[in-house]
Amino acid sequence: MKKQSNIAYTLHYNLCTGCGVCEDVCPTKSIEIKRINGENRPILNNQTCLSLKCGKCLKVCPGIGLNLLTISKNQFNVLNEDKYIGHYHSLYTGYSLDEKIRFHSASGGMVSQFLIYLLEKGIIDGAVVTGYLEDHITPSSYIARTKEEILNAKSSKYCPVALNKIGNEIKNSEGKYIIVGLPCHIQGFRKRAEIDKKFRENVIGYFSIYCSSNRTYHAQDFLLKKYDIQKQDISYFSYRDNGCLGNLVVKSNSKEISVPYINYYGNLRSFFKPRRCLTCIDHYGALADVCFGDIHVPPFSEDKIGISSWIVRNPFFDELLKRAAKEKYITMHTLDAKTLNESQKTMLYPKQRRAQAMIKMDRLIGKETVKYDFELEKPQLKDYIAEMLCQIQRYIGKHPSLWWIIDYLYDKGIKK
Repeated sequence: MKKQSNIAYTLHYNLCTGCGVCEDVCPTKSIEIKRINGENRPILNNQTCLSLKCGKCLKVCPGIGLNLLTISKNQFNVLNEDKYIGHYHSLYTGYSLDEKIRFHSASGGMVSQFLIYLLEKGIIDGAVVTGYLEDHITPSSYIARTKEEILNAKSSKYCPVALNKIGNEIKNSEGKYIIVGLPCHIQGFRKRAEIDKKFRENVIGYFSIYCSSNRTYHAQDFLLKKYDIQKQDISYFSYRDNGCLGNLVVKSNSKEISVPYINYYGNLRSFFKPRRCLTCIDHYGALADVCFGDIHVPPFSEDKIGISSWIVRNPFFDELLKRAAKEKYITMHTLDAKTLNESQKTMLYPKQRRAQAMIKMDRLIGKETVKYDFELEKPQLKDYIAEMLCQIQRYIGKHPSLWWIIDYLYDKGIKK
């Protein structure tokens, strides 16, 4: 395929992350994000697209890759550096001191609580967060301007989330804002900030959630089918509620289920992984000012209520976090890099190797691949095997007629 100057290139080579950032930057409104085969995809109107005269959508696309190392070095003037964490100022563990927020939010409620602090102290005018539409299962991103709106978006969303229509709302609003998203969302908005001064001036910070990989909407469909719940009957849905790690909690007109996170999430395996996640190397969120996530090693894993770990890359937010602790919004304690990485080791350590294995296999068949500004770790034989097995699982996950295989392995995994 001839190199395109718009997202047709991204789509042709299956590089799209589904972040949605491209929709907003199109000056002719030629892009619309739609759900296709369980993922978010931009639909391009070739009749109105300016193509060679514009190219903004491709300029902000994180799917094609970016100079991750260079941008990180330029963005964060800090001394600490770790092979996996990247450039950082400080590392912490802690949780919200509001017991309700701590118990009902993922990872101790730190993201929600810190945003509430920033909002109540007048440091920000709003934050981009993701809740659900009225059907309780379709994710919807919006600018939260009150404590209640922040809490309505609490906890993890293990499904595709597009932050389309958010960028222009921020650009056209007065005030200062935080954007909360996955590493790919943050990459896309950082790229937009490079070409959009007004947007850049209105965003004072980016918060990332650790991400090993996402899941397609088919994972949600499988879980509802597995537990015999009809979408139209759902009154409450949460991937993680009720304590540390928490449970999948679904309430409907006829029943309520509560399945431990450690039972259901791991047993979904790679059946519902989006293709682009296989070549992602950004686990923590290298371009975010602060990154938040779980901590799965003792003694922290003994906590039953909720506990977070977080990476601070921007000293500005380090001071604000300390103030939040002093004013009794949160509790926080310093953490070392080795402990943090060990808590994420299952997905973190092989991430670069497996991404490189997938990239090499794609190049063998003539596909354009994601580009980074540094050499990834050399894959081992087991990484190639893992990626090929992943592709087989993904094929099964995309075909509901084969879900009986997932169902069998899911039950077998839980019995263990």
